[in-house]
Amino acid sequence: MSKKSKIELRTTPHLHAPQNVVVIMQNVVFAILPIAAWSIWQFGLSALLLLLTVTGTCLLTERLFNITSGQANTLGDWSAIITGLLLALTLPPAFPLWMAVVAGFIAMAMGKVMFGGLGMNIFNPALVGRAFVQAAFPVAITTWTPALFDGRFSQLIPSTLTMPFMIPVEVADWNSQVAIDAFSGATPLALQKFEGINTPVLDLFVGNAAGSSGETSALIILVCGLYLAFRNFLDWRIPFYILSGTFLTSGAFYLIDPVLYPEPLFMLFSGGLMLGAWFMATDMVGSPVTPVGVIIYGLLIGFLTVIIRIFGGLSEGVMYAILLANAATPLIDQYTLPRVFGQQGKS
Repeated sequence: MSKKSKIELRTTPHLHAPQNVVVIMQNVVFAILPIAAWSIWQFGLSALLLLLTVTGTCLLTERLFNITSGQANTLGDWSAIITGLLLALTLPPAFPLWMAVVAGFIAMAMGKVMFGGLGMNIFNPALVGRAFVQAAFPVAITTWTPALFDGRFSQLIPSTLTMPFMIPVEVADWNSQVAIDAFSGATPLALQKFEGINTPVLDLFVGNAAGSSGETSALIILVCGLYLAFRNFLDWRIPFYILSGTFLTSGAFYLIDPVLYPEPLFMLFSGGLMLGAWFMATDMVGSPVTPVGVIIYGLLIGFLTVIIRIFGGLSEGVMYAILLANAATPLIDQYTLPRVFGQQGKS
């Protein structure tokens, strides 16, 4: 009698993609590293310490919750490193390190662990941490340092090592003592909103401007984001529709009054829009899964960013736009799910 072959019964999915969580996260980290390197080049030792402090805090916080909850070590999925790097890149280079520790802890505890860990968080964890310190430390979060100042690799920005609850050395006074060339300590968005001064678009695109640690060079962020898109590690439609929504909304205001409102290219290349569009709004957990939902999601973020920038009390609106869109994602998915084949519509 011939030997019968065994039949294996397995549940779906039967096709497996070559990528897994670790591979995707590693490539995202690799894509962020050039942005971090540019941040260090522009702002020196303070930017380096900020990156190390926030990332280290995120790693320690995740491990702490692993131990206290009895879970296995999850540091190997690289997600905490991504959160730390992105959070640090959204903070001013002069941000005190003790506040950076608070930001990293809140990002992991309230933005990720509280929801159950990787894959279950509603909001982007880095933006949760950024939103918390925006409310808790409004002065420090809006204190900016000129880019490419002399001595950035031999001295720290004075406020970097400020002790908790102590008044930091005025960065403005320190700025006047260092060579700042032609750069201003205020961000391009703040200059335009509160003083009516427009920064040249080329400077914004290349990165010759003050701002958060990793948000100054639209060119570098764009190249790094395209790398992830071509490797299929992010949905290119999300940043495309975010930038499209920003361009269309700001363009409409610019046509109404080109003197009062900035040009669309200024809106695209200034502030944290590029970093948010390519690296934060594309979070697979917080973004929609339907094709139509992705369009609505991206256009919504672009629209809200412009509205907050123009009419809000703050000069930047990307963070709140993405968080609001994250909150709306379940509703967007619910109303854009395609009808199942053979199912009748609602009567």
